[in-house]
Amino acid sequence: MNLFILGSLSGVSCLLSWWLTGRVRRYALDRRLLDIPNPRSSHSVATPRGGGMAIVVTTLAVTIAAAALGELSWRHVWGPLGGGALVAVVGFVDDQRHLRRRWRLLGHFAAAVWVLTFVGGLPPIHVFDATIDPGWIGQALAAVYLVWLLNLTNFMDGIDGIAAIEVITVTFGAELLYALSGAPGDDRVMPMVLAAATVGFLAWNWPPAKIFMGDTGSGFVGLLLGVLSLQAARLSPPLLWSWLILLGVFIVDTTVTLVRRAMRGERFYEAHRSHAYQHAAERRGAHMPITVAVAAINICWLLPVAVLVALRILDGTIGLVVAYTPLVAAVLWLGAGAPHTPPLSSAGRHV
Repeated sequence: MNLFILGSLSGVSCLLSWWLTGRVRRYALDRRLLDIPNPRSSHSVATPRGGGMAIVVTTLAVTIAAAALGELSWRHVWGPLGGGALVAVVGFVDDQRHLRRRWRLLGHFAAAVWVLTFVGGLPPIHVFDATIDPGWIGQALAAVYLVWLLNLTNFMDGIDGIAAIEVITVTFGAELLYALSGAPGDDRVMPMVLAAATVGFLAWNWPPAKIFMGDTGSGFVGLLLGVLSLQAARLSPPLLWSWLILLGVFIVDTTVTLVRRAMRGERFYEAHRSHAYQHAAERRGAHMPITVAVAAINICWLLPVAVLVALRILDGTIGLVVAYTPLVAAVLWLGAGAPHTPPLSSAGRHV
């Protein structure tokens, strides 16, 4: 696939997503589908939700159109889009009427199994100089990985623009890795379409957000990021490590936060306000600096390490440790997993 076609698909995706997000926002306002601020929220104004549906519809439509026109192999479509559509449906129902946790997880694992069936599961993993064939245990771990990634994306979608910025910087970073690795054109379509669709949505979600992504979109993009990382591993084993490095901000913040909550005996799966990014946003009193900081970390720190791994200059395992170590230190310093304490007002009372 040449750059003109890839650029055209991206341009269509961005414009379509931007237009659809505006229509979804109007629908949400008319139906009063609003996120109402509560003690666990990081926003103070009732805001329409479900804008991620624009990313879902755009990604589905453009990718299917590309396959129908012969610009993309159908084998790159059925797995990620079938699983993504199922997750989006579960998220849409949850946005409307709040599904029970067990039904959400059932839908998520069903989507993961669908994806793994079509993409061929988890390929052999390279650790230092050894190649490990994970077998059936690896496939089970791959399903858990996909469900974890789609849920942690939902957990991290708590301040304006942060989830969209993560998707955009990670997918554009992956495009650079693919270009350096000489990946086939087919493997570059979906990351670029997803990135462009998210850019169109971000025009509405940039601080101060006019609409939120909601479970519909966050689950969809989280699953697709996981699927793309597994597909990349089949192109070149180091690319799996590169993807994990690019996803470091979300993986580290969520994992450290939930582990610390679990160690205190809390129900880590319940809604809370103790992620590092939430503490940071409260300290700054604004969302934009934190969202911009995430973009800067992804571009200036994680991407260079991921490139070194993709080019086999640095071993993937070592690269992951190098990339994650300062992130772990940073989220601990910011108080990831620590109980949320409302700031004091001028009168000395918690607000």
